[in-house]
Amino acid sequence: MLTIFLQAAPAGGSSPMMLIMMGVMFVGFYFLMIRPQMKKQKQEKKFQEELKVGSRVVLTSGLHGRIAQIHDDGVVIETLSGKLKFEKAAISREFTAARFGDKATATADKKEVIETEKK
Repeated sequence: MLTIFLQAAPAGGSSPMMLIMMGVMFVGFYFLMIRPQMKKQKQEKKFQEELKVGSRVVLTSGLHGRIAQIHDDGVVIETLSGKLKFEKAAISREFTAARFGDKATATADKKEVIETEKK
């Protein structure tokens, strides 16, 4: 059994084929693991920067609420039990978009247009 392993290994050290295989594995890891994670982080950062007062959100803990205030170091979430301060990173998604999809944004846009017309 030992002779099979010794025959499989090149005697002169690392071969160019082994280096090519390592390169292909690194490129595969980059496109399958690293790049999607970086893209997800970029989307989360963009979402957290675009938060507005009055948006209904869901936190990573499962808490549902409405954004009452936005500060540099966090946000104040208004719930049925009162107001609580959280970090922006604790907000996982916007509730209305996740629950109702495009209908909620279209309805919200229509309401904003009607309110501006009334003024």
